[in-house]
Amino acid sequence: MPFGTKADETTPSTPSPAAGAGAAAGAATGAGKEQRVTKQRLAVSAALDELNDFVSTQELYRILQNQGVSVSLATAYRILQSLADEGLVDVLRNSDGEAVYRRCAVTGHHHHLLCRNCGKAVEVEAPAVETWAARTAADHGYTDVAHTVEIFGLCPDCTALKAAGNL
Repeated sequence: MPFGTKADETTPSTPSPAAGAGAAAGAATGAGKEQRVTKQRLAVSAALDELNDFVSTQELYRILQNQGVSVSLATAYRILQSLADEGLVDVLRNSDGEAVYRRCAVTGHHHHLLCRNCGKAVEVEAPAVETWAARTAADHGYTDVAHTVEIFGLCPDCTALKAAGNL
């Protein structure tokens, strides 16, 4: 799935899926925020923990339906937006402008390398980008700034496919 632009800045605060069932429960509750914990919210959170790639609301809805989870598409949208607002998932926009979501293993501010062909994402820290953004903002008199940077290209697997003429 090709990707375009990041929807908005998020600051994930959820442990990696390897952290176990406690991670899903903690993430579903809004990490201490006043969110109602419903069966649907727990199911969405658990499904995100099982996925490695970004997924659209429609794709997640189909996954939940296949698991026998009773959730409407509108509810799935609301839950994903709530998780994004709480910083529990990252949100990007694919090349069609559709929002796609993923639980990130990295906490705190970070950036992504994204494959334009297959959608593979790698979380990266970029201290040089942080320094550049702060300096650029200060040079123009801006304060209290935030930024998003996503780097798009071909992942190693897709680069190999392209070199072999299969892409």
